[in-house]
Amino acid sequence: MNSDILLILSMPLAGTVLGSAFVFFMKEQMSQLLQKALLGFASGVMVAASIWSLIIPSMEQWADMGKWQVFPAAIGFAIGIAFLLLLDHITPHLHLGSVKPEGPRSRLSRTAMLILAVTIHNFPEGMAVGVVVAGVLQGDMGISIAAATTLSLGIAIQNIPEGAIISMPLKAEGKSKWYSFVMGSLSGVVEPVGSALVILLAALLTPTLPFMLSFAAGAMFYVVIEELIPEASQGEHSDWSTIGFAIGFLLMMTLDVVLG
Repeated sequence: MNSDILLILSMPLAGTVLGSAFVFFMKEQMSQLLQKALLGFASGVMVAASIWSLIIPSMEQWADMGKWQVFPAAIGFAIGIAFLLLLDHITPHLHLGSVKPEGPRSRLSRTAMLILAVTIHNFPEGMAVGVVVAGVLQGDMGISIAAATTLSLGIAIQNIPEGAIISMPLKAEGKSKWYSFVMGSLSGVVEPVGSALVILLAALLTPTLPFMLSFAAGAMFYVVIEELIPEASQGEHSDWSTIGFAIGFLLMMTLDVVLG
């Protein structure tokens, strides 16, 4: 069991590292169409994971409450949105493709603020994996090791293009390949950290698990709406982001139903 849990916690970071390594193999800057498709793909995976791996299990925890089973899902989701909104306002960061930083004024470099933007993005993904693993460790929450593995695998898959989306622009700005790779990889370190923190918290506050599941879903939805979809819509109009979203959504939904 311990080795399975460690594998689940490390998969998202491995996906980010693998994607960041694309900087060694792709000679040119990533095309705008490919970037749009990958951002759409990541959005689709996150939305499907939020619904099937987090919101639905949250309601299932309160299934014996009838219509009130939606209560923890609704409350947790709203708090997750509010939490990411707060982080967005108190953390200086720069979204991909933007020239104006967001959050409080800071003397941080453009690269540092770009990494912070991705860190804000990755933290709720780590939380999502952590809360599902916490459910597995509780043993009586109806969450299987297969369900946790599926969620982690889905996030790892969508982290591959995300790692590339971070490392490739850094190289295009004149940074070395190794610097771009390391910075892209470091953006994913927050995920296992977030997972571990949530697992420790869930162990102390077992009754809150249904709320924590939907909290992670709300945080992930915030990232999709605030960051991924706007970035995929920048520049010349293209259907590739929509196609990427559909592929990511269908892939994650299928993985969750078949493997979970």
